[in-house]
Amino acid sequence: MKITLIQQDIAWANPAVNQKAAEQAMLSAAKSDLYVLPEMWSTGFATVPEGIAESHGASLRWMVEMARRLDAAVAGSIATEVDGRYYNRFYFVKPGDKDHEVAYYDKHHLFTYGGEHLRYTRGEERIVVEWRGVRFLLQVCYDLRFPIFARNRMNERPDYDCILYVASWPTPRVEAWRTLLLARAIENQCYVCGVNRVGQDPACQYCGGTAFIDPYGVRQEEVPMNEAGLLTVHLDMESLNAFREKFPVLRDRDL
Repeated sequence: MKITLIQQDIAWANPAVNQKAAEQAMLSAAKSDLYVLPEMWSTGFATVPEGIAESHGASLRWMVEMARRLDAAVAGSIATEVDGRYYNRFYFVKPGDKDHEVAYYDKHHLFTYGGEHLRYTRGEERIVVEWRGVRFLLQVCYDLRFPIFARNRMNERPDYDCILYVASWPTPRVEAWRTLLLARAIENQCYVCGVNRVGQDPACQYCGGTAFIDPYGVRQEEVPMNEAGLLTVHLDMESLNAFREKFPVLRDRDL
C-alpha cells in the first residue's frame, strides 16, 4: 500500500484556502491508496471552536470528492459541530462513485493544557478502519502520549497494522513527538504514520516532523522540518506479517 503524508501550513480559520492547498499537494503526489492530512487541517487547531468549527460539512464533502477523484482514501481531522456540541473529529473517507464510506474517530485525550476539554466533547470509542487489506488505528495529537489507549490488542492476531497520528504538535515539544512515534511503533509491532503541520497560528509555532516509522522503530522517511511538503511511503504487509510471526512479542503483552 502507498500512503502520502501531507505536512502543510494551515491558514487560520480559512477552509477554502486550506482545501485548495491540500488539493494541490495531493495532485502533485505519487498515486497513493491513502492521503493523510494534519489535525484540524481545514482551520488550524482551534481550542475556541465557536465561529470556526464546521457544521455544514464543506470540508468533509471536499474529502469525499477528493477520495472519489483519486480513487483513494483521504484522512484528517476537522473541528466539527454537531447539535451544539464540538468534536475534534478524525475522518477516514473511502471512495465510491455513488456510495462512499465515512468512518470517524472523536479525539479521546483532549488537550487540557490548552483548554481543548473546556469546549470539545471527548470521544470514548477506539476506532480501527480497514482499507485495502490494511487495518489503521486512528489517533489525534495528544493521544500519542497515552500508550494504553493505543495498545495493539491481540486475539488470534493483532487488531491493527498501522497507527495514523494527525497532529498540531508545537515546536517546543517536537522531540517528544519524534520519540513517542518510535515508541508506539516498537511496543505495538506496527507501522506508524505521524503527520504534523508547519507554520503558525494565534497561539503556537509548528515545525512539522511528519514521519513514517517501521515496526522495528526505525524512522524510514521524514519530511524536512519547517517547510510544507509531502512524503509517499510504502507499507509492506508481507514484511510486517513475517516479523510478527518470527518475533511474536505481542503474545507476551500485559493484559
